[in-house]
Amino acid sequence: MTLFPETLAVVLVALVVDALIGDPDIVWRRFPHPVAWFGGLIRALEVRLNRPERPEAWRRVLGLLALAALVVCALAGGFLLEKGLMALPFGWFWTGLAGSVLIAQRSLHDHVARVADALESEGIKGGRRAVSMVVGRNPDTLDEAGVARAAIETTAENFSDGVVAPVFWFLLFGLPGLAVYKAVNTADSMIGHRSPRYRAYGWASARLDDLLNLGPARLSGLLIAAACAAVGRQPGPALRVMLRDARLHKSPNAGWPEAAMAGGLGLALAGPRIYGEERVEDPYLNPGGRRDAGPADIRQALTVMVAACLLLMLIVAGLALALA
Repeated sequence: MTLFPETLAVVLVALVVDALIGDPDIVWRRFPHPVAWFGGLIRALEVRLNRPERPEAWRRVLGLLALAALVVCALAGGFLLEKGLMALPFGWFWTGLAGSVLIAQRSLHDHVARVADALESEGIKGGRRAVSMVVGRNPDTLDEAGVARAAIETTAENFSDGVVAPVFWFLLFGLPGLAVYKAVNTADSMIGHRSPRYRAYGWASARLDDLLNLGPARLSGLLIAAACAAVGRQPGPALRVMLRDARLHKSPNAGWPEAAMAGGLGLALAGPRIYGEERVEDPYLNPGGRRDAGPADIRQALTVMVAACLLLMLIVAGLALALA
């Protein structure tokens, strides 16, 4: 596909379809999700190649080779699927429909909303159970405010990883670009940890994921700040906190949308957290903000995210109309 204007129409279809339908269980109970395909390949390669008895330098090389194989498979699969779909009548629509599967607006909203619902209806026990489905930290260490802050942080971070970054690479390189991004992002979530098992083998996946998210993360922060104005919040604090505190985050990218959300909602996010049995002593983003977050703050964050998704759609639609 060429970038303009055909790709814009395809991406707009993907955004609208995902917002309206998301990932319907009736489909994915019967068919494996593409992310599950990527995950299966990543796991099969890791089990075969990441042997603990091998030297760390050799495991790093093998991790790089496994990542290259994953990228080639995703690139080839995306190219062949796009070529086949675009040959059909209304190929732009079918290509957008396929792309919607790898965008996560609706599913992110629904999963995070369940945390707010559980806190309101079941208290801390239900909130911990619900938040464990969307974050990697130990939920048993979280009080109600910690559960709410974790849900808000994942809303901001996954708006970048699950919405803006897929759209960014979809716009630039069509389905092949989208497939490669999702494959690399899945690899980072599975093997990109700095644990003894994955520190060497997953190094290449983590670094490539960081590289692919450099632009989208910063764009996500700007969209969140602009969305604050659309829901009655001031965008100024979101921008100021983002520019001041984003670099304090241990991730080179996650701090941008999280700091923007922290400033927009007047909350202190990130800070010390426990993953498994390990305590991570990170600084707070917007340290002067409130720490007593609750279900209402989760819903406010979701409102900001929805507004940011709509703003992204409007930008894509506006460009498509301007260049039609």
